[in-house]
Amino acid sequence: MNLDDVHRNLPKRKKRRRIGRGTGSGLGKTAGRGHKGQKSRAGYSRLAVFQGGAMPLVRRVPKRGFNNKFALTIASVNVSQLEEAYEAGEEVTPENLRERSLAKRRYDELKILGDGELTKKLTVSAHRFSKSAKEKIEQAGGKTLVLAGKTPVAEKQKKSRKNKAQQSSPPEATEE
Repeated sequence: MNLDDVHRNLPKRKKRRRIGRGTGSGLGKTAGRGHKGQKSRAGYSRLAVFQGGAMPLVRRVPKRGFNNKFALTIASVNVSQLEEAYEAGEEVTPENLRERSLAKRRYDELKILGDGELTKKLTVSAHRFSKSAKEKIEQAGGKTLVLAGKTPVAEKQKKSRKNKAQQSSPPEATEE
């Protein structure tokens, strides 16, 4: 006998259980819900955190601090990492960094930090630079290019209000 033979001629998918279809089916009458009680009633639902009436764990554990869901995630790369990963004269971009596994995770902005030494001339493009990183890159003869980051929601709202105000106001008449 081969292991293949064990599953031969067996249906690939189990038939769905048809509940409440008479006593002969084995799941008639109470349809697997048992007798009486809250769970046996139609329309029953409970919270995912319900623990039999005990204080749920999510309410027992103390909460600390504040989690800003609008905060930007910032990936940081040190100057020493650029020294190791790049040759002189190369261009450093967020795409290059991902390929060379220096900034792999998802992030909103990329920041270059000044830890370590840099001797190679590089053109570095990032959203932010620390003061020391900028100095080290420029000392080595390289360039720093600041990329545009995400526009905050408040700025977008201001811009749209300004545009609406310009559209609704009548054009100024000029005298000739």
